[in-house]
Amino acid sequence: MGSACFSWDVCLFFVLINTCEVMGNVGLAEADECSEGTDDCHIDALCQNTPKSFNCICKPGYKGDGKQCEDMDECENEYNGGCVHECINIPGNYRCTCYDGFMLAHDGHNCLDVDECMDNNGGCQQVCVNTMGSYECMCKQGFFLSDNQHTCIHRSDDGMNCMNKDHGCAHICRETPKGGVACECRPGFELAKNQRDCSCTYPPRAIAHHRGPKQPCGELYTRALDNSETCAVNNGGCDRTCKDTATGVRCSCPVGFTLQPDGKTCKDIDECQEAFNNGGCDHFCKNTVGSFECSCQKGHKLLTDERTCQDIDECSFERTCDHTCVNYPGSFDCVCQEGYTLYGLTHCGDIDECSINNGSCEHSCVNTQGGYECLCPPGQKLHWNKKDCTEAVKCLPDGKPAPRAQLSCDKRGGVEVCSLSCPSNALFLADSENSYTLSCGVPVQPGKAPQKRNATTALLTYTLPPPIKQKARFKVKDAKCHLRPRNKEKHRETSKPSLQGGPLPCTDDCQVTFVNLKCDSSKKRRRGRKSPSKEVSHITAEFEMEMKEASDSCNVECVRERMKQRLQSAMRTLRKSINKQQFYIQFSGTEYEVAQKPALYVEQCSTGQVLRDGKCVSCGVGTYYSGDHDQCVVCPPGTYQDTMGQLSCEPCPSTEGQGIAGAKNVSQCGGQCPAGQYSSDGFRPCNPCPLGSFQPEPGRVLCFSCGGGLMTKYEGSVAFRDCEAKVHCAPGHHYNSSNHRCIRCPAGTYQSEFGQNYCITCPGNTTTDFDGATNVSHCKNQVCGGELGDFTGFIESPNYPGDYPSNVDCIWTINPPHKRRILIVVPEIFLPIEDECGDVLVMRKSALPTSITTYETCQTYERPIAFTSRSRKLWIQFKSNEGNSGKGFQVPYVTYDEDYQQLIEDIVRDGRLYASENHQEILKDKKLIKALFDVLAHPQNYFRYTAQESKDMFPRSFIKLLRSKVTRFLRPYK
Repeated sequence: MGSACFSWDVCLFFVLINTCEVMGNVGLAEADECSEGTDDCHIDALCQNTPKSFNCICKPGYKGDGKQCEDMDECENEYNGGCVHECINIPGNYRCTCYDGFMLAHDGHNCLDVDECMDNNGGCQQVCVNTMGSYECMCKQGFFLSDNQHTCIHRSDDGMNCMNKDHGCAHICRETPKGGVACECRPGFELAKNQRDCSCTYPPRAIAHHRGPKQPCGELYTRALDNSETCAVNNGGCDRTCKDTATGVRCSCPVGFTLQPDGKTCKDIDECQEAFNNGGCDHFCKNTVGSFECSCQKGHKLLTDERTCQDIDECSFERTCDHTCVNYPGSFDCVCQEGYTLYGLTHCGDIDECSINNGSCEHSCVNTQGGYECLCPPGQKLHWNKKDCTEAVKCLPDGKPAPRAQLSCDKRGGVEVCSLSCPSNALFLADSENSYTLSCGVPVQPGKAPQKRNATTALLTYTLPPPIKQKARFKVKDAKCHLRPRNKEKHRETSKPSLQGGPLPCTDDCQVTFVNLKCDSSKKRRRGRKSPSKEVSHITAEFEMEMKEASDSCNVECVRERMKQRLQSAMRTLRKSINKQQFYIQFSGTEYEVAQKPALYVEQCSTGQVLRDGKCVSCGVGTYYSGDHDQCVVCPPGTYQDTMGQLSCEPCPSTEGQGIAGAKNVSQCGGQCPAGQYSSDGFRPCNPCPLGSFQPEPGRVLCFSCGGGLMTKYEGSVAFRDCEAKVHCAPGHHYNSSNHRCIRCPAGTYQSEFGQNYCITCPGNTTTDFDGATNVSHCKNQVCGGELGDFTGFIESPNYPGDYPSNVDCIWTINPPHKRRILIVVPEIFLPIEDECGDVLVMRKSALPTSITTYETCQTYERPIAFTSRSRKLWIQFKSNEGNSGKGFQVPYVTYDEDYQQLIEDIVRDGRLYASENHQEILKDKKLIKALFDVLAHPQNYFRYTAQESKDMFPRSFIKLLRSKVTRFLRPYK
């Protein structure tokens, strides 16, 4: 059924949850007196529904039968509530306090001496001596203490005075105005009858139950009128354990302390010293009274042995980064995909490249998710640099025809065979194991001319006619979509001379401008239950052909109709070849079958990938996948490849064969005009940008004007900063060439550089709190609020973990299902307090200010806290003003069965949950909190976790904390 239990108390905790869950679904529907409010339980009791009735159980800190409950005075027992000094009873609980001169320890029970000498030397003029519960001032030789017990007076006369060591005072010696001495005692003591000794005034009970390292009154309290020592008097003078023996008392110390040479005093062992190897702690060791605690550096967590520190793999958490998370010791980094930028520390937003100098497009720029496109007016086409526009020509600069995709069909051995060659602009994408998409060529985009930017080139007016388009869907039976090299045996059979027929339509010059082909496979079950599933593939193909020029014998409509018939005829032939599985696509001299029968191949890696170190890896940029050799091949000079996993390399725009082998982008093809220069085709020979213009990129056919009549200091300028603007704009501003002024970047934009003439639009759906933003970090997501889930979820400030925006008003609601309550953990919260509670997080029953409030804060707390909602549903509001901003919060919550209310409240109200730094880290551990919430919300999920996983997640100290809670909760069932 599940894993073996690793700890009795934790198993009991989760088995209890599962048992209650199962029992709640057994039997017929019955009245629930607790939810209907018909029970007669006391106001300080919890109502627990049973199959036939209900039980009333007094809340923790109260006693009674549930019908009547009264406060339990924990301070009245013989242990004084476990308090060392004073115990103060409060309704349902109690708290410990300490006498003057002591402070409460972290455990909330012990009292530690306050070293007053650490604060301004205790106010002593010369020497300050700390004592248990107090302190005393002393003077150097030749001085005596004045009446104020702090300053020292020089005195040189002889006779009986406090400078004489035989003055006899146990504590404080004072010289009287008439000469002689008078003795006084320190606070907490009283002068004995002999006017010399001092006795302790603290109650004996506080001494008997003291568990601190020293007695409140120190060794002086142990003085007695007789000289015999016994454990019955002042614990024999022992700090801790006293035992009467035949030779007198024998003192001993508990673990974590060592007995001092006086045989009485117990001194805390500092396990964090170098002699103890830093307590065995990996990182930090903090000494405590009688023990010590290990803690870790930021970005690490303490393992269950409470000694070892392990790096927190933040990348293993959900919602850490929008795109890619890179973990490294102590921290992590978020990396965005190309075309996106990081904001809010972990979020990725689309870059609006068109806001950055119009994307460097000559004419129009259209932003897309993760990229952008430059558009050209009618009569022009996009240059190979994808930014400039040139006249629509069909030849390369040296006069050779531009490489186009070509569909060829003929008859071989009585079978129609079609082949599509793709010499350039090819893109292959493996969508999944059973599908892929490939495109070849560039689609024609006729339309209205977009607005043209200032440039040094003129605009052409020739308009391209719309292309011929044809779309078809083909079905391939008993075949799977896998682009594989053509079978050589099959190739030899179909290569035999044909006895009949000949070239089919579209054999000689059927060049297509653009082809988009998608292949999808699915299994189709045959009739009959025992028949195996059959693989079926569907191919969707789109073809575009560029219109030829009209002639006197055939006008434009005539040419269009002829080309349309020609393409339709080719589609019919293509359908026949696909039905016979005789359609191939050619890349880099290798023919690939579009689909194959499952038995014809043994799959290792997808097309475009090779096996390396046992893993399938896509061929990198600068290479292409060769199906003939089943390996990645470096792109030869004169070609390049800027996309991974491709089947061919793209020809460089220049036909001079320049460039390097393995070129990873078009800029490595060579022969391009450098930045600051231009030419008619972007290649050498080049001209420098004339005065008053600049060009920041290589391979361009134009230069951008400075505008506003501005000139540059020299020809060949590469940036707008080279333009002689009348003012030099600072970050957060852009230069307006019309009025020659620096304008602040409007809200929703920023500029981080000096001397720019544009502002960058904030990524994604973010905006800024103000105008004149200087960094993308000022861009913040303002989305927040809404109705949260029924079982688990997060209450998160907008833009978290980045700083939240100003003037937001977020409202969330949690409406749990019937008989469920809400548990909330606040790991940490960062709200600035400089603006007097201008930013507030409040949780209450409803929007009414007078409704029951569960939690409200306007400050920063790095210590975690857990609590249950005081109402069955929650209305949560976070408001920020226009002042300061902070990191905010990410608060997880869970709804749980109300039958566990007493147990959950008992756990979260226990101060030990927060007193230990290790326990605080548990509440900040996202993995542990997620596991706990998962089981609380859905108890059956406990069995998903193996014993080892659970043991690795729960520290021993946390298990100990649960043990008493579970036992107390189970008592009503015994």
